[in-house]
Amino acid sequence: MTTAYLTHYHCDKHHMGDEHPESPMRLAAIQDRLIAGQLLDFLRWIEAKPATLEQIIAAHDMDYVNAIFAKAPKEGSVELEPETLMMPHTLEAATHAAGALVQAVDLVMGGEMNNAFCSVRPPGHHAEHDRAMGFCFFNNIAVGAKHALDKHALSRVAIVDFDVHHGNGTEQIFSGDDRVLYASSYQHPFYPYSDPGDSHDNILHMPLEAGSTGEVFRQMYTEQLFPALEVFQPELIMISAGFDAHKADPMGQLRLDDSDYTWVTDQLMAVADRHCQGRIVSVLEGGYNLDSLGRAAYCHIRRLMGM
Repeated sequence: MTTAYLTHYHCDKHHMGDEHPESPMRLAAIQDRLIAGQLLDFLRWIEAKPATLEQIIAAHDMDYVNAIFAKAPKEGSVELEPETLMMPHTLEAATHAAGALVQAVDLVMGGEMNNAFCSVRPPGHHAEHDRAMGFCFFNNIAVGAKHALDKHALSRVAIVDFDVHHGNGTEQIFSGDDRVLYASSYQHPFYPYSDPGDSHDNILHMPLEAGSTGEVFRQMYTEQLFPALEVFQPELIMISAGFDAHKADPMGQLRLDDSDYTWVTDQLMAVADRHCQGRIVSVLEGGYNLDSLGRAAYCHIRRLMGM
């Protein structure tokens, strides 16, 4: 397998305070684990380019995007909501994170790479069409999916989100768009307190009770997600890869372990092999215990590489 690893070398400049869980150390933890596992030299490293305004507004309201650009501070911070703060380098990091998805889609759809992992921050799946929330400013995976639909003329893109939190922003952006199947497993009830019963036909909610183990997670995917993907027959699979459902992560109370991330990656790769020439684009969402984040991301990337 040829796997692209897209990141932005300066996103460590975006930080929301020394005690904030969404810290630059998250990407360092993944990179350190890839080095320790001797995988880094086998990945194609790519410096992410910023998304264009046109690419961002394909997923977001233009007035909202203009407001984000206008609010970007030269010093200090601007609070968009509690714990979602814009700092002097936030806009740079956010536009590059969204741009990484556009590049990854181009690489995979162009046949240059079998798949890609975007190791970027800030995360994106809570960002709605016209609202920042949950540490997210632009919805990275939505920007990438819109690019795949509009510029590569795809008619079926599946987005699978296994973060501990429901990707409310991704759901809102794609609700009612039959070109997209959005499937999200998440702890419930939990932030952002989404209603699993209130959604469109192209949205698959997979709520999990606090304390749910990998066995419950695997059963839900086997019974609900994989049959839905077989019916949908995606032309591209995109993954919101949040690793905060790990049992060691302080953000939630699900009980996944490293092997569950290996398993779900293997299963999604098998679906991709059957329906879309193995094409997968994955992006980092949550994951806040640095040790478990590094290990789980390593498992995910290693399987994407076919190793």
